[in-house]
Amino acid sequence: MIDSRTHVRVARPSLDLKAAERFYVDGLGLEVQWRSAERVPGEHDLLMVGPAQGGWHFELTHDPDHPITPAPTVDDLFVVYLGEAPDEALVRRLVEHGGTRVTAHNPYWDEHGVTIADPDGYRLVLCSRTWG
Repeated sequence: MIDSRTHVRVARPSLDLKAAERFYVDGLGLEVQWRSAERVPGEHDLLMVGPAQGGWHFELTHDPDHPITPAPTVDDLFVVYLGEAPDEALVRRLVEHGGTRVTAHNPYWDEHGVTIADPDGYRLVLCSRTWG
C-alpha cells in the first residue's frame, strides 16, 4: 500500500555526476546516500543524494559507454517547500556550485520563490510557501 511513509526514488540522467554532487550536496545541502565506487563496464555510474534519514532521494545516473543527454523541460521541477522566503545565501551557494538562477516558466514560482537550474538544466524551486 502506498501511504505517507512510502519511500520514493527519482532517477534521472546526468552528464557530469561530480557537477551534480557539487550542486545538490555542497550547494543545496543534501547528503550522499550512495555512489558507485568504481567504473564497472556495462553498468551505469550512480550518485544517490537526499536528506539524512529522508524518505526520498535522487538517483543520478551516467553511462559513459552510452551517455544519455538530459532533456529537462521548463516544467520539470523539483520543488522544496521552505515555509519562508529562500535565504539569499543559499541561492548564492547554489549558483556558486554550478546552478543558474532562471525565470520560472510559470510565474507562480517567481511570486513564491526562486528557481535555479542545476548543471544538467533541471529546475529546483525554493518555494516560500508551505506544503498543503
